[in-house]
Amino acid sequence: MTVLLMTPPMTQLNTPYPATAYLTGFLRSRGYEAMQRDPAIELFLEMMTAPALDIIRQHVEDNFESFEDDELPDAIFTFLAEFDRYRLCVEPVIRFLQGKDSSLALRITSRRFLPEGPAFDAIEQMEAVSGDILKTAFGQLGVQDKAKYLATLFINDLSAVITQGVDPYFEVSRYGERLAAANPSFDDLYNTLMGEPSFSSEILEQLVEQYLEETQPSVVALTVPFPGNMLGALRIAQTCKAINPDLPVVLGGGFINTELRALKDPRVFEFVDFICLDDGERPILCLLEQLHGTGKEAGLCRTFLRSDGKVVWCDDSSKQDIPQAELASPTYDGLPLNRYVTILDTLNPMHRLWSDGHWNKLTVAHGCYWKQCTFCDVGLDYIGRYEASPSELLTDRIEALIAETGRRGFHFVDEAAPPAGLKGLALSLLERGITISWWGNIRFESAFTGDLCRLLAASGCIAVSAGLEAASDRLLELVKKGITVDQTVEVASAFQECLSG
Repeated sequence: MTVLLMTPPMTQLNTPYPATAYLTGFLRSRGYEAMQRDPAIELFLEMMTAPALDIIRQHVEDNFESFEDDELPDAIFTFLAEFDRYRLCVEPVIRFLQGKDSSLALRITSRRFLPEGPAFDAIEQMEAVSGDILKTAFGQLGVQDKAKYLATLFINDLSAVITQGVDPYFEVSRYGERLAAANPSFDDLYNTLMGEPSFSSEILEQLVEQYLEETQPSVVALTVPFPGNMLGALRIAQTCKAINPDLPVVLGGGFINTELRALKDPRVFEFVDFICLDDGERPILCLLEQLHGTGKEAGLCRTFLRSDGKVVWCDDSSKQDIPQAELASPTYDGLPLNRYVTILDTLNPMHRLWSDGHWNKLTVAHGCYWKQCTFCDVGLDYIGRYEASPSELLTDRIEALIAETGRRGFHFVDEAAPPAGLKGLALSLLERGITISWWGNIRFESAFTGDLCRLLAASGCIAVSAGLEAASDRLLELVKKGITVDQTVEVASAFQECLSG
């Protein structure tokens, strides 16, 4: 039995989202032939070519033929006026952002190579307040980073052209988000899927057809981590069903876990066959056993399906989740790691980590060790069920990913990485002499002493991200944050001292 796992458009352009990598590694460890593809990056790259811009231009001209020049949106006006330059620049810029032509940086930073549409107005607005903002941010020698920032503005202009002139649901990171985000009804998504496919949808359908031909899957599994993935996921499912109506399609992921827990509308099952909640390993394992003829419907775990026209919930309570120690290492096999693009859309040095360069993704522990904050839904399985990963096992997985990818950057994507787990990991890395650069998400916690911060820095920690919901001790106590403002400042200062270089 072959399982094809996909991440729909759009999530990240710089590195694969980790869900399919985890599930692919797990399913292979259980004897299944698991394959993975990332149509998000493939769709983006197909649209950022000279021939694609020719098609986009024709759509734009058709859609705005009755408009005078002064009535055109700024991005559309600049695109049409500077089309030859956009067409000339787009493919070299993509190669530069993929790290395949660093020499182009000098031409980009000259400010004479790229056409500059309304996205570049941000530079003028910042300079009105702070002077030469590019020099302040990048200095005299930060040519590569400066070029990444300018190239990203160029991509943002093209994205605006596509959204405003061709496909209203296209965004490089929030594809069709407004159709799913905070929308209690399935109507908008359903009507869009039933309507004429957009330009980007047609490309997505071609990619899916290619993937199905390459892999010949028995099952297709789609992860929907964010609202902006839902339209793409259902479009992929729709395409799969058009090609093979009997091909089972499974839906899961973070957005599904939070927003579809009370699913009632059976129309979604016109596109997919099963919807799984929370950690995907056990539900998909039970489902594959059923499809393979070795399990029963009653044995399904946290799974919605449609029966007799109604939504049915199946959850065999005897089915336990897979312990962290029994999960295999994630794998990026099947994903085009050399084709992802660096996006530098902010001058904040911390925020850039989310979109700049490849990061191998891992978790130090499952769930949140604190699970008391009143604003957090700790009832969700993936938050409330805390389980630490043994440090030696986590280090083994780090070595496996280094060997597979050749990349030594790691992002730990925990809800909040536990101090004890990070300490154990740091000691393990140092004992084995493994050199990596890593960052992760934490909660401000008094356990992060100066000594621990120095240990983490020595093991390769370059940054941490954390949130403070209120700068008020009274409010922090009410939300059961477990830390005071002064303690937060102490922790932040300790990290800053150790990580500032």
